[in-house]
Amino acid sequence: MLRNKNKITLAESIREALVLSMKKNENVLLVGLGVDDPKGIFGTTKGIDKMFKKDRVFDFPTAENAMTGISIGASLLGMRPVIVHQRVEFSLLSLEQIINQAAKWFFMNGGTKSVPLVIRLIIGRGWGQGPQHSQSLEAIFAHIPGLKVISLSTPYNAKGLLISSIEDKNPVIVFEHRWLHDIQGVVPKKYYKIPLGKAKVVNKGTDITLVSSSYMVIECLRSAKILKSYSIDVEVVDIQSLRPLDIQTIMNSVKKTKKAIIVDNGGINFGISSEIMARLYENFSNKEKSICQIQRIGPPDNPIPSTRELAKYCYPNYLDIIKKIEKLLKKKFKNLKKYKDEKPSDQPNKDFMGPF
Repeated sequence: MLRNKNKITLAESIREALVLSMKKNENVLLVGLGVDDPKGIFGTTKGIDKMFKKDRVFDFPTAENAMTGISIGASLLGMRPVIVHQRVEFSLLSLEQIINQAAKWFFMNGGTKSVPLVIRLIIGRGWGQGPQHSQSLEAIFAHIPGLKVISLSTPYNAKGLLISSIEDKNPVIVFEHRWLHDIQGVVPKKYYKIPLGKAKVVNKGTDITLVSSSYMVIECLRSAKILKSYSIDVEVVDIQSLRPLDIQTIMNSVKKTKKAIIVDNGGINFGISSEIMARLYENFSNKEKSICQIQRIGPPDNPIPSTRELAKYCYPNYLDIIKKIEKLLKKKFKNLKKYKDEKPSDQPNKDFMGPF
């Protein structure tokens, strides 16, 4: 299905990356619960089963451990499976295969055998899914040697990063936030790659640095836009690759602004923000340690409630970030009330109608 527009959604961008990769390499497979469903997992796999043979796009029984084990075996025989889990929590049933098998084969075989496997893990919140279906578990996978972990935030980087992940010779975990599937952006029609392991400055500034990934990049950019009217220049760094982590790009920004807030999608305890703070201070000179101020913000250290009126207070938004910036800069921004505190209680927009 060819498109005649330059702007597409993130979901369409993922779909395009999958189709182009499968056309380029007949060993690329697409597997997972619901990949051949008419709704196509938020539209990311819609219609792909009609474009390729059934032995390349197929559903699986509800057995995530078996699905992963079979895909690892296929990888070792030269195939390149892309597994899709509609909730990150579903992948927890296959941690042994991911951590003890997929992540270890290249090392245990002296680099002679590899597992070119991509696992798409969808995170996010909504519909009162609460403690068991709205977690952001990036830190679990980023802790494992042998895995690469990336996080999508725009239609452009979604396509380029996913194509690079599929071409990689070792396992890559791809996190995508379901609230981002409908955002639009300009995406080239061609087959292109974005290198794994690189962060990107998506908004330049000189007063303070915001470091984040996935959906929280959107909230950071909203904060930057509002603070521009208060003559505060906010630099926003999209991490993109959680492992390997491009600490140099982040460090260059913090050295420039001298102040930073790391905005975490998941809990801040033992998380991505903790790792970034540790690496920054490990690499700073004594002088830089004395003048650079770094703080973090993220969901509270408790399971997310199912009740939407309670859950909405568990997720920082752009005004929460601005309040944190106020404290760090020791400034008070007047008339912030005119920016409505839009804490989405259950859905990001009116078009967001359901989980699939």
